[in-house]
Amino acid sequence: MKTREEFDNIRNHKKQYLNLRAKMILAVQLELILCAGLSYLIDLLLKALWPGMRLNFIWVLLCVSMIVGSILTVMISKYFYAPMKKLRMAMDTVADGDFSVRLEPGSTSTNEIKEIYAGFNLMTRELSSTEMLQSDFVSNVSHEFKTPISAIEGYATLLQDRENLSPEEADRYVEKILFNTQRLSSLVGNILILSRLDAQTTLPASSEFSLDEQIRCAIVLLEPEWSKKDIEFDVEMENVKYSGPEGLMHHIWHNIIGNAIKFSPHGGLVTVRLQTTETSAVFTVDDCGPGISEAAQKHIFDRFYQADTSHRQQGNGLGLALVKKVTEALKGTVTQENLSGGGCRFTVTLPKTL
Repeated sequence: MKTREEFDNIRNHKKQYLNLRAKMILAVQLELILCAGLSYLIDLLLKALWPGMRLNFIWVLLCVSMIVGSILTVMISKYFYAPMKKLRMAMDTVADGDFSVRLEPGSTSTNEIKEIYAGFNLMTRELSSTEMLQSDFVSNVSHEFKTPISAIEGYATLLQDRENLSPEEADRYVEKILFNTQRLSSLVGNILILSRLDAQTTLPASSEFSLDEQIRCAIVLLEPEWSKKDIEFDVEMENVKYSGPEGLMHHIWHNIIGNAIKFSPHGGLVTVRLQTTETSAVFTVDDCGPGISEAAQKHIFDRFYQADTSHRQQGNGLGLALVKKVTEALKGTVTQENLSGGGCRFTVTLPKTL
């Protein structure tokens, strides 16, 4: 199965001595020579068999060209037209919604045919991947919406039975409804941001701001979460002036620090660092949680993926996908590693200038 790199290799491959056009011209020329030669031989044969017969060579040439030329043209056209016919049939299959079709060139195929087939295979592979992603996305979104909506419906139904409800129970049901509406709001907001980033080729307007101050604000905004678990912070950050889309970058710190709080145990420690190099600003967050398994590390930045299902009610699996998307849009990188003493570290590296 050819990849995009293999497709590029075919395009950049040294051209054959005879390309498709040269082969067609040569085939036509050989056909003309063959028809002329056969006509001459037939003319000599007829004169030898019937010496008294007076034949015009032009008529012999025309008759031979019509018969032999038609046979040769059909044979030659099959060689040149068959790959195009195969491509047309494959395109009809794709038009019917089947993206699994692949084309394999023959051993005698020209570079042009190989390039066309490789491009077609790359197209169908990309279409198949896109369709799969869209199908998974719709399935995941439907599931993520269904859970909180079902919960809201259930608690709202319980609230209708006011005669048998105590004030404490009513307050608890209202709290559950508010919690699930917040989940829905967060889910919709993340989906909109991801969709906007997928569709846009340019980022929102940049402005210069204090990067370390923005990170401190993110920590303060998460105070309800870390105070409930008695989480302590070890924060050391350099004063960093950064130019970028301030509102968009807030999602990076909110999600990464929020995850560190979520997976740290009660009374744990979260370490935050912000340092600079000549070309980059480097942000790291260490938690003291259980770490991430090797299998889960391959998918933690995938949309809707949640490695720890015990925290499923606290998120929707879009946080790290959003972090990766925003970071890549800023031409930066985000990485994860498990720490030897337990816990894991997330590192975001951003270039100082976009």
